Amino acid sequence: MSVRNAFYAQSGGVTAVINASACGVIETARQHPTQIGRLLAGRNGIIGALTEDLIDTSQEPEAAIAALRHTPSGAFGSCRYKLKGLAENRAEYTRLIDVFRAHDIGYFFYNGGGDSADTCLKVSQLSAELGYPVQAIHVPKTVDNDLPLTDTCPGFGSVAKYVAISIREAGFDVASMAKTSTKVFVMEVMGRHAGWIAAAGGLAHEKAADAPHLILFPERPLIEEDFLTRVEACVEAHGYCAIVVSEGIKNTAGKFVADAGTHDAFGHAQLGGVAPVIAQLIRDRLHYKYHWAVADYLQRAARHIASKTDVDQAYAVGKAAVEMAIAGKNARMATIIRTGEDPYRWETGEADLALVANVERKMPDDFITPDGYGITEACRRYLKPLIAGEDYPPYRDGLPQYVTLANVSVPKKLAAAFKIG
Repeated sequence: MSVRNAFYAQSGGVTAVINASACGVIETARQHPTQIGRLLAGRNGIIGALTEDLIDTSQEPEAAIAALRHTPSGAFGSCRYKLKGLAENRAEYTRLIDVFRAHDIGYFFYNGGGDSADTCLKVSQLSAELGYPVQAIHVPKTVDNDLPLTDTCPGFGSVAKYVAISIREAGFDVASMAKTSTKVFVMEVMGRHAGWIAAAGGLAHEKAADAPHLILFPERPLIEEDFLTRVEACVEAHGYCAIVVSEGIKNTAGKFVADAGTHDAFGHAQLGGVAPVIAQLIRDRLHYKYHWAVADYLQRAARHIASKTDVDQAYAVGKAAVEMAIAGKNARMATIIRTGEDPYRWETGEADLALVANVERKMPDDFITPDGYGITEACRRYLKPLIAGEDYPPYRDGLPQYVTLANVSVPKKLAAAFKIG
């Protein structure tokens, strides 16, 4: 097998551990110099490939690459850009292959969620059709935990840990003030169609008085009267009510409660803040004093309290992706397989990308309590090991120390520029 260069890119919303996957990819590629030459990264994801804006990771010292393991966000820049089908936009694929050919790239590692899996599959299929076969391996990443055929998705465990800790701490705060002040606290978390992140908040609820008292899942419609009745009963029983709400909850008509009427670059509905909507509903109908918070980017950037399980798994899928590629595999996704409980054990595996792309895994019915507002013991058993362990970054002067790479550009070889969109 001749030595070929590799291309790596990050896609979609970044996480606390996506750089740990990058670390796994780069360090493993460096261990196989007879098969992989230079590993080039796309600046701002797949856009970097289309515009021939490539980064030479070989210019980074080992210490800097190792530091990616404890650095949040996307070290090479990410993007929300989905390649269309070949029939719709052949020029994009032709350009992609021209860039890969010019830089002798034979391996494609795409680190992202469901839309990235779709892109990875298309590159695998259409590169062959365009006369320059590329081995495409998907490195899973999504805080939403909604990819199929993997026990969990790297990025989720750390968000889950952040959410569970945050609602527990906020619950203590509200409980201490509820007699004369705030009686309702609403915390909004990510999750467009799947309630995995919201469910993680339920780990903090170990006895009746513990926050969160109610969880609003995308898998269950918001029935206002029933919800308000439960809020009122909770305040009467415990003095306060703490609520975790997923951004993607819908009303009984099937419409997003927080639909802002716009769409993102992937074509998804742009969701406004659902927390203030829920809080205002409670204020208007029950007249309780309230506070609300939107975790937003904080939940996915919180590397300082990342789950050790999540960090280890993120690195492992990056390593596994490279090992699959040099073994000659193509159109595959690295996965996490749960091999044991009590103690929790896991290993990496692989899945056919054709079975992953455009498939969304939602919360199973038996993970949500019959009343629709909490998590079951089965869900708790699934979630608990995913937030286990601490993997603190190094600190200096009270602050975590993260790495910023030099990101040295690779000289362009193609004369023609390419316009995105």
